[in-house]
Amino acid sequence: MKLKYEITKQTLDSIFGTVAFIICIPVYMIIGIVIKATVGGHVFYKQQRIGKDGKKFYLYKFRTMVDGADKIEDLPIELQNEYKENYKIKNDPRITKIGRVLRNWNLDELPQLLNIVKGNMSFIGPRPVIQEEVEKYGNLKSKFLSVKPGLSGYWQINTKKCKDYNERINMELYYIENCSLKFDINIFLETVKMHIPKNKKIEQIKVINLQQTKQEMGN
Repeated sequence: MKLKYEITKQTLDSIFGTVAFIICIPVYMIIGIVIKATVGGHVFYKQQRIGKDGKKFYLYKFRTMVDGADKIEDLPIELQNEYKENYKIKNDPRITKIGRVLRNWNLDELPQLLNIVKGNMSFIGPRPVIQEEVEKYGNLKSKFLSVKPGLSGYWQINTKKCKDYNERINMELYYIENCSLKFDINIFLETVKMHIPKNKKIEQIKVINLQQTKQEMGN
């Protein structure tokens, strides 16, 4: 049953990953031009991550930080500690203005479609991590590395509920223990739902119309 699931998932990743990558080529070009025009330097950023069965691969992203951002030791000590604890910084001063926009819409992760096409990643799975993070899984390291990392996953759609890195580990392991095609589809739909912009203007108009109706009824 698990083998059938893995073959089906790999086939879907390959087909939809290739199609999505080709469709997004014009988007890549536009974002690349904007990055070059605003901050200059490299358009893409790559970092070595650990994939299924401990295989190393380069993860691709659009560059969202200033040059030299990898030098954690240059940050204030409190930010260094925050990074060492969670492997991310909440209000990261290294992020550029255009980088913040790309991150808000998750457009910085579009190049990872190439990772999916190459077979390093899946659409759904645990987030790809660096070697230091793998060690946090301790005796459960082999279980964590038993599946391909994903562009989205159970932890990503529950980040607001996640208080610390240990809770993130629990969420990633929960996915691995319960992964199925149905679970993947549900995560994918939740991911899409998260990225649909809420039209605040429409809500404001509804409120105004409601207030006007109440005033007219009062008169």
